[in-house]
Amino acid sequence: MPAASRFVEALKKSVRARGLTYAELARRLQISEASVKRMFSRGTFTLSRIEEVLAAVDLDLYEIARMSRGGGAGPAQLSHEQELGLARDERLLAVFWLLLNGWSFEEILEGFAITRTELTIAFARLEKLKLIEWGPRERARLLVPRDFLWRAGGPAKKAYARRAMAEFLQARFDGPLELIRFEPRELSAESAATLKRKLEQLLAEFSEMAEADSALPSRRRVPVALFAACRPWQFSAVNALKRRKQS
Repeated sequence: MPAASRFVEALKKSVRARGLTYAELARRLQISEASVKRMFSRGTFTLSRIEEVLAAVDLDLYEIARMSRGGGAGPAQLSHEQELGLARDERLLAVFWLLLNGWSFEEILEGFAITRTELTIAFARLEKLKLIEWGPRERARLLVPRDFLWRAGGPAKKAYARRAMAEFLQARFDGPLELIRFEPRELSAESAATLKRKLEQLLAEFSEMAEADSALPSRRRVPVALFAACRPWQFSAVNALKRRKQS
């Protein structure tokens, strides 16, 4: 997809993430709804109009540009040294996770039991690890994509994977935003491959929604974890029934 098209798509997602209709956006821009629809369908934005839309949805140009960059080379990984820094300090990992999810310096101070000095030190360490760029007004710019993958067998997974999975599965999964299903079936290899592709698409859409919503104020977001898996598998009780080969 051309860069201009990706930019318009990122802008659309940000508008939708804020629950804005084209009619409401048109009211804020003081133009007709038809004009808004035409801008988004044709991608005909002047620079001044882009600035007006960004102001209307409380975003800056950098955020939209960052959202529109994705998709080229596939998911990235942190370096071994970056993961090691996070694996050695659970509190630093927590601050990094909040930044990945769009929390600002002041929001973290207000919402969590951490002092300004402690948070300043954490930001400095994350900058030293080249995970963020730390600028004026305590603004942190991520230097890694939000949808990066933890290294298989890397320091972070060794330190946190078992604990995180155990905590995730402890829930009753009966709340309004909760769902869990375990559905073993038999499929052809072709259908199994199709299922894998659909799960990969779901994960991509999950990341896209998180990216669009990351610019919302923290009070309008809830932490959500998605667990998706599929593999050739049969219950051990069924395997025990299999006829053993004659030796």
